[in-house]
Amino acid sequence: MAKQLFGTDGIRGVAGTSPLDPATVTALGIALGDDLQRRNLGDKPVLVGMDTRESGPAIAAQLAAGLARTGVRTEFAGVITTPGVAYITRTEGYAAGVMISASHNPFQDNGIKVFAQTGYKLPDDEEHEIEEEIFRILPELETITQLAILEQTVTPDGYLFSLLRALPAKLTGIKVVLDCGNGSASSLAPALFEAAGAEVIAISNSPDGRNINLNCGALHLEAVRAKVLETGADAGVAFDGDADRCMMVAGSGKLVDGDTILLIAGRLLQKNGHLPGNIVVSTVMSNLGLEKALGELGITMLRTAVGDKYVLEEMIRRNAPLGGEQSGHIIFSEHATTGDGMLTGLSVLAACVSEGKSLDELAAGLTVYPQLLRNIRVPRRVPLAELPGVSAAIAAGDRDMAGSGRVLVRYSGTEPLLRVMVEGAEQQQIETVADNIVAAIRAELG
Repeated sequence: MAKQLFGTDGIRGVAGTSPLDPATVTALGIALGDDLQRRNLGDKPVLVGMDTRESGPAIAAQLAAGLARTGVRTEFAGVITTPGVAYITRTEGYAAGVMISASHNPFQDNGIKVFAQTGYKLPDDEEHEIEEEIFRILPELETITQLAILEQTVTPDGYLFSLLRALPAKLTGIKVVLDCGNGSASSLAPALFEAAGAEVIAISNSPDGRNINLNCGALHLEAVRAKVLETGADAGVAFDGDADRCMMVAGSGKLVDGDTILLIAGRLLQKNGHLPGNIVVSTVMSNLGLEKALGELGITMLRTAVGDKYVLEEMIRRNAPLGGEQSGHIIFSEHATTGDGMLTGLSVLAACVSEGKSLDELAAGLTVYPQLLRNIRVPRRVPLAELPGVSAAIAAGDRDMAGSGRVLVRYSGTEPLLRVMVEGAEQQQIETVADNIVAAIRAELG
């Protein structure tokens, strides 16, 4: 049976309502604690961190209360990045790690991401087992009472030092604008990039619990681009709410997305002899232009389902050191077990220094095929194979593209959306194909 709570990036929803209501969150804590006890890990604590949403402390307290009922202790890292939780979990002997965040979503939403003691996100089968336990627990769970807010006992120092150690070059002479998205990176990123040697101009770094991702961060690049151009900075880096990804802006104002970063990093790793098998892993959403640009370098690009979790699984299978998503989740497996926006930004700027080139120069060589993305809110998830009109429209689009482009239709893993992506050489053609598919979806799903 398909999972009902866990999506491609943990559990996500509106804070305070199912599945993030107090009872379900407490039941998750109990189910996770029971799972750890079964695996003989109950004597070790669970690390819990969060982003800056106002709902984070209450969710952390509810989760800790559930864990406590199974005899599992909680240690609290306060506001920290998702990759920070993964790193500390892996290196400091925790039974598991939990990050409370809804990533790029607005403040009303929140989410729960669970990491195994290895620092990797839980495999699908373990998430499924925990879900079944949650549904067994919920009917028997007593009323939730007011819980004490957790006190921070864990610092991110070791994690931040690890990022500095990973850099091949200091960022001396680099002026960078950091858009912290009023999220997890707000206090961490400016101090980190300054410690790396950069001159830092920080914006959107004053979180108030409700302004996370609000017209700022990785999904809203207008502010960071304007500040780069205004200040003559070499680059801009914009993080999402939990800083597990970033998008960048070159000195010219040009957008540097995850695809471009994969090209820059892949080219440099290959040059330095650190790309075994000449493989880079990305997802079905990456632009056809990236696949062709890597191919010209003799690098094979492998595609997975959307989600950095699935990218990482393929990287491990193929022993690939680099993978990521167009949206800015970039995984350097030598240094991290998940996407890390701060590591990515530091690495790209260090490449500018070591190569003696601007970000504009490093980003050259990628011809981006026009790509159109339409998101259609749907009342229910019906398998595409059971929607004959939609299936016919997709097949017709594939025929029309005649090998010169791609059509991808998929349900979002985190929202009630059906996503339609059409990519090809001609803008008018991809718009026509997308319109036909969207019309078919609305006709069959409303």
